[in-house]
This record gives sequence, C-alpha cells and structure tokens, in this order.
Amino acid sequence: MPKLLRYYIHGVDWFNRKIGRFVMYGIFVMMAILLWSSFSKTFLTPSMWTLEMAQFAMVAYYVLGGPYSVQMGSNVRMDLFYGEWTLRQRAIVDAMTVFFLGFYLVILIHGAVGSSAYSLGHFGVEPYTFYKDLVMAYITGGKEAASEIIGYIERSPTAWRPVLWPIKLIMVFGFILMLLQAISELLKDIARIRGVDY
Repeated sequence: MPKLLRYYIHGVDWFNRKIGRFVMYGIFVMMAILLWSSFSKTFLTPSMWTLEMAQFAMVAYYVLGGPYSVQMGSNVRMDLFYGEWTLRQRAIVDAMTVFFLGFYLVILIHGAVGSSAYSLGHFGVEPYTFYKDLVMAYITGGKEAASEIIGYIERSPTAWRPVLWPIKLIMVFGFILMLLQAISELLKDIARIRGVDY
C-alpha cells in the first residue's frame, strides 16, 4: 500500500478517535441537562432551554461519535451470515457496501450544507457560492465584511429561540468526518482483500 494512503488511513483514524473519545463524554452532559430539567420542573420554575439543549447535545454526540463507532466496528450490522465469514470475505462485502454509505453521506452533506447556509441567512440555491463569498469576505475585509454577507439568522420556533447555525455546522462537520472514515474503511478493506498491511 502506498505511503500516502497509509498516512490517510492513520491520520483519519487518529483524528476520529480523538473526536470520538472526547464526544463520548457528551452522554454525561445530556444526563446533567435532563437531570436539571427534572429538578427544575419539580422544585423550581421549569427551564425553557433544557429539552432543546438536550436535543442539540444528542445530535452532536451521535453525529460526531459516528465515525469513531464505525472505526471500532461498533455500528449495528446484520450478523446472520457475516459472523461466520472469514476476514477476507467480510472485507469483500464491506468494500462493496461502502459505496452505498458514501452515496448516502454525499447526499447528507449536500443537504446539510444547504441547510446550514439557510440558517446563516442565505435563501438562494447556491450554498457553496455563499460559503465561498463568506470566506473571501472574511479574508479580505474581516469580520465586518463577513457580517454583510450573512443575512437573517435562523432561530428555533420555540419559546427559547436559540440560533440553529452552530448545530447545523456540527452536522456538516460530522457528516464529512463520517465520509472520510468510510473512505478509510474502504482502503482498509482493499488492503485486507490483497493481504497487505496498512
């Protein structure tokens, strides 16, 4: 296997492992939020932010922890036949099915980019152009020039009304990490099929 592909595999695996190990403690953040929600509803004035904040924490936990889960082989799969196969047979099937995952992730990334651009006030049909213009404005004119590109910031329709762009950008980042991990898994499967170390 070429060195560049080995560097890619080890780099993506290292990065997703670090993110996954950090994000796995998000379960305690969700527990604390929901515990505070129960406490405040029972003994104090109920907090408006707790349920929605717990949902945001769950999205970040799930989306950013997914690539680490795939890397560790902890994702759910149908094990009717898979468990009895040899490592090479598993690698062949995984190498074929990863293309379905890749297609699905590209669609998710495209939708998430459009949705996050919408949350930053872009109501057109070219979200990638919007982000290019936003970055160029920030590079050339700083924060003030970038703020002129951003339009009406989308907020949640609840009583708390938080802005939605942070969680939508986390989703874009998580989907991109998942796609990079899927490519890493494909390269590992090809190495297993060929009987090569990675």
